[in-house]
Amino acid sequence: MSEPYVYSGATYRDPASLEAWLAGSPPEPALEPDLPIIDPHHHVWETPARGRYLFHDFLADVNESGHDIRKTVFAECEAMYRADGPVEFRPVGEVEFVRGVAAMSASGKYGTVRVADRMIGHVDLTLGRPVRDVLEAEIDAAGGRLAGIRFTAAWDPNHEEIGRFIAHQVPPQHLLRPGVREGAAVLAELGLHFETWLYFHQLPDLIELARAVPQSTMVLNHVGGPVCVGPYAGRRLELFEIWRGHMRALAECGNVHVKLGGLGMLHFGFDFHLRDVPPSSEDLAAAWRPYMETAIEAFGVERAMFESNFPVDKQSCSYGSLWNAFKRIAGGASQGEKAALFSDNAARLYRL
Repeated sequence: MSEPYVYSGATYRDPASLEAWLAGSPPEPALEPDLPIIDPHHHVWETPARGRYLFHDFLADVNESGHDIRKTVFAECEAMYRADGPVEFRPVGEVEFVRGVAAMSASGKYGTVRVADRMIGHVDLTLGRPVRDVLEAEIDAAGGRLAGIRFTAAWDPNHEEIGRFIAHQVPPQHLLRPGVREGAAVLAELGLHFETWLYFHQLPDLIELARAVPQSTMVLNHVGGPVCVGPYAGRRLELFEIWRGHMRALAECGNVHVKLGGLGMLHFGFDFHLRDVPPSSEDLAAAWRPYMETAIEAFGVERAMFESNFPVDKQSCSYGSLWNAFKRIAGGASQGEKAALFSDNAARLYRL
């Protein structure tokens, strides 16, 4: 691996300037355009801080990409929470919102792709066993589309430099807080799986939780959260070895799966967003390959799946270039292995 580009700060583009930047490079033709894809991780939202990225915005990215996206899975992002009522039940509003998005897509009026065919919601698992009441409310609100819950745990001691990359602040060792193990066990009882994203130095916390609740199916987002900005900048090779050791230990927990994506987020330190023109899929594949291949080697093709993490990763590239990069990384895989990584594993995990 090469050392990272010089990190120049968290420069997020607003939606209008982002679209203008992406338009500065001609779209790439889709590689292997007939390869079926299930995108197991994307968002839709409208917030003052993040701007607007709703159903039609995501669908435009999908349609313009040229890739054969069959179905998608929405991942919680604190969108459209209820404005009032008990705090623990406010995330039910997001589930209600996404059910409407799924209904629009399922009407067939917007093409064949089924957006948000399943969804990953959010609840406060620190509630312990009483979280069951909230989960049952979300199951009911989702109309059969709720597959799991994401309990975000990303935290870093260098808060002033790294905290800007985290939408929702949590305390350290969030996964080890009282109640979380009980909450994860309740998820398993209800047939829901547990998802999280965190930073590489927190992976031992997930290992401890996965071992404590082996009956829970768990999904690690964003390849385990390597960080190469702020105090971590210029240390990519050193930190890669630490990350790899943690990932191999986590993979020994047979109940854990991994999503291959999220590397377009700015805290990974590749600084594609600072270029005058967007990177090509060759550029993306060269930067991302060591992380992707290491994760696939550790977890096997049966427990890994590519994810777009859009629109967050849109800060670094287009939807089409992202999937082309993934296809380049998987270029040496067999057809069966490609099917597993791009669709079959997601279909099985999310019951699509």
